[in-house]
Amino acid sequence: MHGLDVSSYVDERMDPAKSTKAAADYLAALYRTFGDWDLVLASYNSGPGNVSKAMRRSGGSTNYWDLRPYLPRETAGYVLTFLATLYLFEYAEEHDFQPNLPEIAFFETDTIHVKQLLNFEQITKVTGVEKEMLQFLNPSYKLDIIPYIKDEAYALRLPRSSVGIFVNNEDEIYNFTKAELAEKEKELPKYIAAEEKVRYKVKNGDYLGKIAQKYGVGISSIKSWNNLRGNSLRVGQYLTIYPRTSVSLAETASESTTKGSSSNVYTVKRGDSLWSISKKFPGITVQNLKSWNSISDNNLKPGMVLKLSRG
Repeated sequence: MHGLDVSSYVDERMDPAKSTKAAADYLAALYRTFGDWDLVLASYNSGPGNVSKAMRRSGGSTNYWDLRPYLPRETAGYVLTFLATLYLFEYAEEHDFQPNLPEIAFFETDTIHVKQLLNFEQITKVTGVEKEMLQFLNPSYKLDIIPYIKDEAYALRLPRSSVGIFVNNEDEIYNFTKAELAEKEKELPKYIAAEEKVRYKVKNGDYLGKIAQKYGVGISSIKSWNNLRGNSLRVGQYLTIYPRTSVSLAETASESTTKGSSSNVYTVKRGDSLWSISKKFPGITVQNLKSWNSISDNNLKPGMVLKLSRG
């Protein structure tokens, strides 16, 4: 919803600058909906749907403390934890809490946009920057590899003192990385973009390990993406998965798509948005709709016909 790239190689939710901006945008949108910061925090944790449901169950109250008994247990504790953390920041000096100094200040770093695929090991060999420091400065690259994808602006963050060394040896780094990764090509996961997340419907006999193996992801990742506390699944339950292996999206999306439409197209109605349309068809995201219909912004007009698949 807020432009963060999640793929088999990249997770920009881990990028401090990008994720902070996205979080601020999301919080601002939630405030426009609820007009109360306690409800915004609850929505941020469990989703606006759960908060709206709690409001109905409480008889229409908009006071967080009235809604709290009707919210998921984690959310009921989340707002209190946030307030406690805020208190510690506000009164750190009075309680003698001293923050740790950063290993490196933000202004002591700079970014370079990559022109080819890069791996951290070769950057370390040429620049002398420890791999651990590269991981610390570039946490969104999950495999210690910066992919090169056309029309995507991926950047490498380095200590400013090392930027000149990188620039002077840029061609050498690219050539070495290209040769090294050619030998490992079969071992690397296929690049799968965030718009290719799948909505998987649990079948009889499914369990988390089986599903995780099918999509090349960890059990803990599936649990995190779907807010699962235990390992139990129920038949018919839908799971959101960001696969790391090549899969047929038709297998998971076609059933839910055809439920809401007799064809693979949708005619925009008054009041529709890309977000509301994507919710009508589980397995289809806003990015899917934009990509399949060559839409660059969020503007829709009644009567516009949207494709609901790649075809």
